Amino acid sequence: MSTTDTAAPALKEIFNAERLRHIADEMSAVYPAFKAKAFLKHAQDGLAELSVMQRMARVSESLHAVLPLGYEDSLDVLFQLAPRLNSGFVSMCLPHYVASYGGHAFDTSMEALKYFTTFGSSEFAIRHFLRSDLERSLELMHDWAQDENHHVRRLASEGSRPRLPWSFRLEAVQANPQLAAGILDRLKADDSLYVRKSVANHLNDVTKEHPEWVLDVIEGWSLENKHTAWIAKHALRSLIKQGDVRALTVIGAGAKAEVELLDVRVEPAVVQLGETITLSFTVKSTVAHEQRLVIDYAIDYVKANGGVSRKVFKLKTVALAGFGSEVVRRSQQIKDFTTRKHHVGRHGVRVMVNGEVLAEAGFDIVIG
Repeated sequence: MSTTDTAAPALKEIFNAERLRHIADEMSAVYPAFKAKAFLKHAQDGLAELSVMQRMARVSESLHAVLPLGYEDSLDVLFQLAPRLNSGFVSMCLPHYVASYGGHAFDTSMEALKYFTTFGSSEFAIRHFLRSDLERSLELMHDWAQDENHHVRRLASEGSRPRLPWSFRLEAVQANPQLAAGILDRLKADDSLYVRKSVANHLNDVTKEHPEWVLDVIEGWSLENKHTAWIAKHALRSLIKQGDVRALTVIGAGAKAEVELLDVRVEPAVVQLGETITLSFTVKSTVAHEQRLVIDYAIDYVKANGGVSRKVFKLKTVALAGFGSEVVRRSQQIKDFTTRKHHVGRHGVRVMVNGEVLAEAGFDIVIG
């Protein structure tokens, strides 16, 4: 069987013909006058060429095209539809409907987004309201940060992220992260991992432009709370990979590592695409006291123009006993991604401990 035969279906197939029929059937169940055939014809036109986000938009456009109701009456029907949909991702077409057709009705639309987010997420849709009425939207989302429903609390943080993937950037929040600071402060010890991940990702976004601001915020937190400590560690992950001393200090690894690296190897030394390399070495303490160590590695990927682009990968965080040692081993398949293409040549590998490069090795990619 070929690789193509066994490949996972594309994400856009979440909105395939079968799913569209499911939406039409459930709409007909809650609104018997629904024009299912017209909806399917509109939704399926050119479907194969559309991306997953374009397909999501197409569904909301198709619902709007065949619903003969005003905005508020349409929402009443869609409120009934939401719990009947068999995919949380698919339900995101409903917030998209709100963003597309509800800009004139702020209060009604924001309540709709709050409701719909409990079935999937309104994170993309709410950004349109943040862009058009930032102060009013953030004020409401600040209240949502204390909502009893963790989906709503998460929306407050995720929707206001300056660099949310698959969406446009919020330039105002990107320029001034203080605008959303009150939301993050209310969520800094949230008991929901779903929410904590969002808070950490929001802060990690901010480190791209305002690393010192994020460090100031986190250094002002009490990290005795395990949930707050978790957010701090994950929020600072990009800075930790860069070896930022303040970030490393927050997680207890700011001191220079007093260790030596032994028997550093990358095997095999020569690989082709699809094959796997294994990095291995031993970290040995040279002092009597325990040390907290953050161990990472970087690969200098050869670019098409012959230059290199460094990518840092997490290895592990350890509490190394005095004069103790730790064997570290990590395997990684060398394969192309949509975000990374491999090229022939020498790829340097660097091992970093507490932000400092302590050993170098490498491997070559060749064409078979």
